[in-house]
Amino acid sequence: MLMAERYADLQRAARVRERSLFPLQRCPSELEIQARWYAGEFGRLFTSTTGDKIEIAQFGTWNREAGPDFRDAAIRINGKAAQIGCVEIDLTDRSWETHGHAVNPAFENTVLHIFVNQSDRTFFSRTVSHRNVPQIRLDLSALSDSLSQNVPLARAGRCHSPLKDLPAERVASILRSAAEFRLQKKAHRLQTAIDCHGRDEALFHEIATALGYKENKLPFSVLAQRATLKPLRDDALAAEAILFGFAGFLGAPDLAALPIGTRDYVRGLWDRWWPYRDEMQRLVLSRDIWRITGTRPLNHPHRRLAALAVIVTHWSKLRRALEIPSCEGMRKFFTSIDHPFWRQHYTLASEPASRAMALLGDSRIDEILANICFPLWSLGNESVWPEYSKLPARLTNRRVETAATRLFGSDNRGKAFMKTVAHQQGLLQIYEDFCLQDDSDCAECPFPEQMLRWE
Repeated sequence: MLMAERYADLQRAARVRERSLFPLQRCPSELEIQARWYAGEFGRLFTSTTGDKIEIAQFGTWNREAGPDFRDAAIRINGKAAQIGCVEIDLTDRSWETHGHAVNPAFENTVLHIFVNQSDRTFFSRTVSHRNVPQIRLDLSALSDSLSQNVPLARAGRCHSPLKDLPAERVASILRSAAEFRLQKKAHRLQTAIDCHGRDEALFHEIATALGYKENKLPFSVLAQRATLKPLRDDALAAEAILFGFAGFLGAPDLAALPIGTRDYVRGLWDRWWPYRDEMQRLVLSRDIWRITGTRPLNHPHRRLAALAVIVTHWSKLRRALEIPSCEGMRKFFTSIDHPFWRQHYTLASEPASRAMALLGDSRIDEILANICFPLWSLGNESVWPEYSKLPARLTNRRVETAATRLFGSDNRGKAFMKTVAHQQGLLQIYEDFCLQDDSDCAECPFPEQMLRWE
């Protein structure tokens, strides 16, 4: 993608600021750190606190039993033979001691202790047998802020003045280059996930996260990592129940409190979940992690879990649709999936709706196309841009609107450049690379001058 390379050159030439105006110093939860490490977002190569080079050969699986967070992981230290064992992730280095891991035999096979915040004095990760476990400190700046909802309010920036005087063709060229660059970044991130967990598991995780919308991305992400695609496909009849059980939505149900038409469905979920319940109990998500209030009924996580379960049962059909880079084919697949209960219900406890509802709406399908399908297709085919550029932006969000305000102010062209997904993605990339990385309130940001030199 030549346009992406042009934008990358612009970005490198700018090196806007050493400090960002809105630094990404949001403190993620321990669960989010675990999920994003497992997804490979921090990478695979690290330097331990003692200077050893550590490579993650295998990320392992979420641990269903007492002990470290992940089991059956494999690491290489200084290029030597792989060590198989467990991985523990904490927010602070001292947590190894304060959480009692040092005296807990369940942590004896730990091969790596990962933390985010370092204490003023040194803490070692020793096991019951007094073996020191290698430690890695994660750098949060390596993360994108894709799971964050904290977007600052905006006003028109200094780039507003030169932008309004530039021909529309030049503005479109700048946005296209930024959009191609962003698409390339998403493709690289997806490739990392594929390298870590395989193509199917990576796609399952990405689709689940996309179904979480902005409010429930994290729980859907963790749910997909813990349930994993293969066992769901191996027991397709129980897949829906397993997902609802892992999500924490199948506690002992009070069937009498449910609408009559719902009782048989919930009872069926419970009966299929019950044989798995004791084995999976440690990995069941807390109800507190879900954002239920404030979500539109059509976006309720119950409905999105049902959609994910149906996609799992049609996974082979999805794979065939993905083989051809075509929006039409993917839309046909997603609009064809159906569920006899969820076409009429918003939640497990709701009364039937007055009319049938699609499991996935057009806007969500387009989001999946933009953030999963096109990045996947671009890995092996760089000619996807013409169709990608036509993808309509059916919705906007606060981050996109903030970016448009920052660049265009009250100029009506800002709205014109928000009508396609590609232009929205270009706006977001520029906003993140320049607006959020400038601590001078626009005074020293190089982007306005860069635009004037753009040909």
